[in-house]
Amino acid sequence: MTGAREKFGAFIRREREGKEIGLREMAKMIGVSPTYLSKVERDEFLPPAEDKVRAIAGIIGCDTDDLLARAGRVSTDITDIIKRHPVELAALLRTTKGLTADDIARLAREAQKAKDCQTARKSDPLSACKIDPSGAVVCSRPAA
Repeated sequence: MTGAREKFGAFIRREREGKEIGLREMAKMIGVSPTYLSKVERDEFLPPAEDKVRAIAGIIGCDTDDLLARAGRVSTDITDIIKRHPVELAALLRTTKGLTADDIARLAREAQKAKDCQTARKSDPLSACKIDPSGAVVCSRPAA
C-alpha cells in the first residue's frame, strides 16, 4: 500500500468504468441497488460489507486485501489469525515498519518455507527438511 491513495469509491468507479461495466450491471452482480452503489462510488456512503467488497474485487480484477484496505478494513481471516497470536503478530508487524514492499514479500516467502517444513515434519516426523539453494523445501528420511 502506498501513502496517498485514491478513495474507495473513486477507485472502484474508475476500475468499473475501465472494464466497461455499467453501474446497474455491477450493482446487480454484487447484490445491491444501483442507487446504493452510486452513493458508495461518490463516497457519500461508507464502503459496503466485506462480502460485497470481495465481490467487487473479483469483478474489477484487483487484489481483495488491497481493496479491503482501501475500504478501511482488514479481512476477517487476518483478524482471526491475529486474535490467536496477538502479541507475537503485533511484534512481527511492528518489526516490518520501515521495510520496503520487496523486503516484506521476501519475509513472507521465508515464513512460507518455514511453514512448509513444519507441515512436512508433521506428515512424516522422521523426515529431515532443509531449504535448498533454489529456495525449495527438501525433505528426506535418514537411513535406517
